[in-house]
Amino acid sequence: MKGFDAEFRDLDHYIRVITDRIWEGRRLDDIRRYYGERCAVETPSSVSIGIEPVIEGTRATLAAFPDRRLLAEDVIASGDESTGFLSSHRIASPMTHAGPGAFGAASGRPLFVRTIADCVCLDNRIVHEWLVRDQAAIARQIGSHERDLAAAWLAQRGGWHKPLMPPPPLPYRSFDDPHPLARRHARVLQAQWLDDSAAADQALQAWAADGVIAALPGGQAAVGVAALQRFWRGLTGALRADSVAIEHLVRNPRPGRADAVAMRWRVQARHEGEGRYGKPGGGPVEVLGISHAELEGERVVREWHLIDDVALWMQVLAAQPAAIPAAIPVARH
Repeated sequence: MKGFDAEFRDLDHYIRVITDRIWEGRRLDDIRRYYGERCAVETPSSVSIGIEPVIEGTRATLAAFPDRRLLAEDVIASGDESTGFLSSHRIASPMTHAGPGAFGAASGRPLFVRTIADCVCLDNRIVHEWLVRDQAAIARQIGSHERDLAAAWLAQRGGWHKPLMPPPPLPYRSFDDPHPLARRHARVLQAQWLDDSAAADQALQAWAADGVIAALPGGQAAVGVAALQRFWRGLTGALRADSVAIEHLVRNPRPGRADAVAMRWRVQARHEGEGRYGKPGGGPVEVLGISHAELEGERVVREWHLIDDVALWMQVLAAQPAAIPAAIPVARH
């Protein structure tokens, strides 16, 4: 790996080692070693520039969840040492809500939450990052609800304010001519958002194995095609998409085991349907999602879809402030 420390065998090894040092080893100063000075980090509700916000965010997370672990479930790699690698890193985190912070006073409850981080890596540093965490899973496990947490964060911030994410530094580019199976996976996701229900259901039935298992937002899971279809109908029935952009797409062939696909996507939508996000207010909503999938043959057998329902509720409530409860305690964030 040209430009990287000699100890790192490949991108997978690099990401696992530096994550272990920073989080498991609590070596927060290593963030300065492994992050670029102008690294931009986007989450569904925020954009930050530079190393210090990364360090401050890490400290705040550890203050609320001091035993948090970052266990790598997978690293799906793309790119090269000349233009920049991208690691799509799926992380499982067991932890205890033992301190005050963004999620309010300590509840003492044990939690389990997933995160996927897409990191552009060049010359031994992370230089650009997109991160999606299942914040709704945290809210539910500490005894709250994603709507209430969204209302609290809106009150603390004074509304919905999210800067634009700058483009990745050149010469990095997201993907080149993805494998046909990866492109098919993207088309199925686009069908869920843009096609009518019958066509979307047909696309999913032809793509997903009968016993498909999917990890879903809020710490939920779907087993079987019908359950996965219900998830998509609930989401896309509430949020009517104007556009769906596939920002990153790659397939990693893995002889002897299931192939892996990573996909980052962004939907511009309007809250025009009843259900998942309450009564429709008609306001604009952006959905930033990262999905992982495992393929056996030409069928999806396992999926992980990460979106942040707290960020989505924040946008929904910001468009209809009269719907925000008056007695929600304000969390620090």
